[in-house]
Amino acid sequence: MGKILYGDSGIEVVFDDRAMAHLQLVIGAKLRRNESFFFSWKDDVSVGDGRSSIWLSSAIPLYFRYSGSKPVSINREWLEVLTLSANSTVGLQFSGEPNGQTNAPKSQV
Repeated sequence: MGKILYGDSGIEVVFDDRAMAHLQLVIGAKLRRNESFFFSWKDDVSVGDGRSSIWLSSAIPLYFRYSGSKPVSINREWLEVLTLSANSTVGLQFSGEPNGQTNAPKSQV
């Protein structure tokens, strides 16, 4: 399981490496265009089974830390679903891989 570290807030969001690679591509594309947006996900039961959301902007440093050393293959369909979500008025809503299973992320402070 990898982690996205959000600025200096101490917030860590844990995703499996495959999900995180897709999120990094979508988030990176938006931030390269200086587009700020919300990123939301459903929390894992172990951290309350609620929802979490953070504001992403190019002014806030993000660190993607992968647990594995091998790159993952990219599912273009999943990338498109996440990109469409990121470009919507509600921002990026994490969803699992189409025809696959991705664990809910775990937020840690």
